[in-house]
Amino acid sequence: MRELPQPLQTMPDATAAAVEVLFTDIDDTLTLDGRLPAVAYAALEALEQAGIAVVPVTGRPAGWCDLIARLWPVAAVVGENGAFYYRYDRADRRMQRVYVKSAAERSADREKLEAVLDEVLATVPGAALAADQAGRDCDLAIDFAEDVGPLDDAAIRAIVATFERHGAVAKVSSIHVNGWFGSYDKRSMCDRLLIEQFGTTRQAMGERAAFIGDSPNDAPMFGSFPCSIGVANLERFFDVLDAYPRWMTRRPGGLGFRELADRLLAARN
Repeated sequence: MRELPQPLQTMPDATAAAVEVLFTDIDDTLTLDGRLPAVAYAALEALEQAGIAVVPVTGRPAGWCDLIARLWPVAAVVGENGAFYYRYDRADRRMQRVYVKSAAERSADREKLEAVLDEVLATVPGAALAADQAGRDCDLAIDFAEDVGPLDDAAIRAIVATFERHGAVAKVSSIHVNGWFGSYDKRSMCDRLLIEQFGTTRQAMGERAAFIGDSPNDAPMFGSFPCSIGVANLERFFDVLDAYPRWMTRRPGGLGFRELADRLLAARN
């Protein structure tokens, strides 16, 4: 039987003090009720100043990721569920964009995803194209709880099934079903980022690399990082999680992220 997460305050000081790279989901992990609270952004700055590299890992689109990499105090950002990572070199004022697929492959995938979109909109009442779709390079996002709904579990399963009938991968976040063609995911791109930008591997990092998230599509990350944390709102997904995080915050969303930042910084001090 899998062990349920333990309260964050039980994380050993040695574990908290050892974290050098923190991967974090964005929606409902950094954000709270759809907004980025000041305490979460301040936590990002405090972590950066302490020498902890923060890497957002999100299903959000390329357009958002360009802004995040440029303007937020982060080391890099993994976007569209692992389709790419962006890293902004502030000294050279240059954006590095690393994709799994070529531009031609991404263009072909977008044409196939149009057929998926048409079928979803025709067969799942209430579902909608995500508002951020215009900024996407690689995947299709179907909104079930951001600007519509929320839709029930049956509708979400129907959206997932449509993607899969077309041969696409589908992942459920707290607000969207994201679908794409290819075998990549958040974990594989995080592994590539660690090798190419930090010169190491997730396995070699051990507990020096941590992940915090909030939804079922974060389960592969929970299962792969020895130092994994869920924000309090993850509890509503316990029945469907394939893997649990090791620890849980007491507070939800960005407040929980601040709680983790405080724990890591206190242990260092």
